[in-house]
Amino acid sequence: MNTSLSTLSRSIKLLMAGSLSVAVITPGFAQQSPNADEQVEKIAIVGSRAAPRSVGDSAVPLDIIGGDEFASQGATDIDKMMMATVPSFTVNEQPINDASTLVRPANLRGLASDQTLILVNGKRKNRSAVITFLGGSLSDGAQGPDISTIPTIALRQVEVLRDGAAAQYGSDAIAGVINFALKNDSEGGSFEARYGSYYEGDGDMYQISGNVGLPLSDDGFANLSFEYRSADPTSRSVQRPDAQALIDAGNTYVPNPAQIWGNPEIKYDYKMLINTGLEVGKNKEAYMWGTWAEREVEGGFYYRNPHTRGGVYSNDDGATLLVADLTEDMSGNCPTISIGDNVLTDSVYINQVANNPDCFSFNEILPGGFTPRFGGVVFDASLVMGTKGTLDNELSYDISAAIARSEVEFSIKNTINPSLGAESPTEFSPGQYNQIEKNLNLDLSYPLEVGLYEPLNLAGGLEWRQERFEILAGDPESYEVGDLAEQGFGIGSNGFPGFKPEDAGSWSRSNIAAYVDVEAHFTESLMLGAAARYEDFTDFGSTFNGKLAARWQMTETLALRAAASTGFRAPTVGQSNVRNVSTAFNNGKLQDQATLPPTHPISVQKGGKALEPEESVNLSIGLVGEFDSGLYLTVDYFNIKVTDRISQTSSLTLTDDDIAALLALGQTDASSFTSIRFFTNDFDTTTQGVDIVANYSMGMFGGDTKFSLAFNYTDTQVDKVTVYTDENGDDYTNIGENKIMMLEDNLPDTRVTLTANHTNGDWRFLTRINYFGDYFEDHLDDGTVDARIYPGSEITVDLEAAYNVDEHTSVIVGAQNAFDNRPDLNPLSGWAGSKYPTTAPMGINGGFYYVRAVYAF
Repeated sequence: MNTSLSTLSRSIKLLMAGSLSVAVITPGFAQQSPNADEQVEKIAIVGSRAAPRSVGDSAVPLDIIGGDEFASQGATDIDKMMMATVPSFTVNEQPINDASTLVRPANLRGLASDQTLILVNGKRKNRSAVITFLGGSLSDGAQGPDISTIPTIALRQVEVLRDGAAAQYGSDAIAGVINFALKNDSEGGSFEARYGSYYEGDGDMYQISGNVGLPLSDDGFANLSFEYRSADPTSRSVQRPDAQALIDAGNTYVPNPAQIWGNPEIKYDYKMLINTGLEVGKNKEAYMWGTWAEREVEGGFYYRNPHTRGGVYSNDDGATLLVADLTEDMSGNCPTISIGDNVLTDSVYINQVANNPDCFSFNEILPGGFTPRFGGVVFDASLVMGTKGTLDNELSYDISAAIARSEVEFSIKNTINPSLGAESPTEFSPGQYNQIEKNLNLDLSYPLEVGLYEPLNLAGGLEWRQERFEILAGDPESYEVGDLAEQGFGIGSNGFPGFKPEDAGSWSRSNIAAYVDVEAHFTESLMLGAAARYEDFTDFGSTFNGKLAARWQMTETLALRAAASTGFRAPTVGQSNVRNVSTAFNNGKLQDQATLPPTHPISVQKGGKALEPEESVNLSIGLVGEFDSGLYLTVDYFNIKVTDRISQTSSLTLTDDDIAALLALGQTDASSFTSIRFFTNDFDTTTQGVDIVANYSMGMFGGDTKFSLAFNYTDTQVDKVTVYTDENGDDYTNIGENKIMMLEDNLPDTRVTLTANHTNGDWRFLTRINYFGDYFEDHLDDGTVDARIYPGSEITVDLEAAYNVDEHTSVIVGAQNAFDNRPDLNPLSGWAGSKYPTTAPMGINGGFYYVRAVYAF
């Protein structure tokens, strides 16, 4: 048995008196040594404050994925690996979606990415500084943790609690809880090299990673992990019709394709993690772990047409050319030029603008238009330390402190600040977001003898948390109001204007919490649990939440489990205070949209107000079957009612009076805005569905085969949308019909994963079939009836073969989406050149092959 399995097995023997053979959710173990034939029970710490229990004994739905299982697929980032192993977990590629390109939002059970609590070794992981302004409607404005900063080689297992748990863990645990348990080996390790590429010949990916376990004296461990990765961009684009028309008219400066849809370039991605533990006495341990991660990402943006782009080339939708008079007294007599098929061949343009030093048009220096490249450097670091143990009176304790910092430093290149004219730089640093968090926790647990089948487990604890969100101003050229602004030229780096000094600032809040948790085994077959939690926040007040859970072992093979709970998600400090300007489609046109704080005067005028917490009610009931034949089966129904959901509004058009008011308030670039959005508690939803998990092992073809089926059906309905009344007495809503349809149907209702993993001697073969149901897309978040498309369902197949060269070395080859299936073609590809629907849950890039080499010791 390998070292990590031996360590886990020893831990289980200490924790559990008996042992049940429980299969895991998705068998897909990395290539094991030939004599690794023992079955290890999977134990979880989430979902209960009592001693860790097997997944089959949990009163709530719980998936456990072994760390080695992540390795049995071609994906290299942890969010896509999660998607392959947990069907209710989804993540989109986000080819052109503002900050979502840097940190992709992930969704559990059809809810937003910040409605799932993320833990590392049972401690809350910090949220990212990135706010996903364009997150496919479902995650618009979400600010969740960035799980891709964790090196996968550092993972011992991942525990996915698919049930509301705010009464146990606090804010965000509406959809559930995901705990990443780190390796704790004191010896051994592994190194891995991986290469992959898409069938189309792009997106080349290189990765190296390593994990080493070291002793920390005779009574501890220091487990170190690292990972480096880079990836080339992909392109699944067709030429935009407007760009092709320019080429046909003789404009030879237009690129083909003018706009790139595909994965961004990952220039580098470094991750390091250390996990340590040291026995400091009988049943007492000190622990510490830290993470450090940094990556640079750069992706495509929307093409700026040299005839029509507002604030740069034309301010009347391409009717006339935007020409600047460069003389001090405006005496240049610059002409008004009607734009035809190709303004570059217009004699008036040639003689009176291009060859006239007193007049200027951006067609002179960017004759084919331009496509900005947007990206940034994402940094994430955290440090957790504490001590835990059990006293002689059986009181267990865990005291910990944590500090974490997340940064995103934005960059945009191949663009200009139009108001600066020909002197404008083409690369900008628009500014930076920071998220800083501090946590203090005290957790206590005591087994109390009250005459029940097992001692009543009484738990309680306290938590203090502080969050701070910061905006740092960009370089002056990224927001400067140049001399040409008065002549109608746009202000700031086009595509992502920089944060001005007046936008910069630091905002913080803190909260305290107290909880109690009781778990009682009244008989051998009946367990009941209850939890309650009180939290008080300095910005919006207090919340109180509770949970009841039960498990009844009806027969030797069947158990019934159920839970009911209330929950909440506090608005983040960033959501309440962030300012941003991004480029997006609205009513078929590319426009600059400003995101303002909900308490900004213009936001208030359009219905904005201080954010309140989301509140939820979770209900679940399910069956667990563990049969003598080896079949493991769970069927769980869930119902999640969320009120006052926080999201961004749809695009709200600015009137001339609105723009004038913004200018009067010091928003110097307001003349470039066409619409605004802000965060709002604006609608209620009900999400319900069914999860089915089945596992079965059997001998065949001279070896062992493990089958796994994971089925998820999720349906979301928007129950209520807030209706406002304007000054004329007319009713309106801030959530448009297309946004409602995206919330309800952008994710497939049905996801199915069927896996077979066959081991025979030194060989292993894996096949995984993935089904994605049909879905709806509001193309480019345009918001109009014309933007609605309805792609169909799809099936992809993953294949992998592995061979143990010797007891230390394995070679693995495989393919994701091995038969190169693609989504339905995009019927609106003529809008912006995207060949496929941009939110396709299966991705848009097609088949991906890879090869891995692993050395374990």
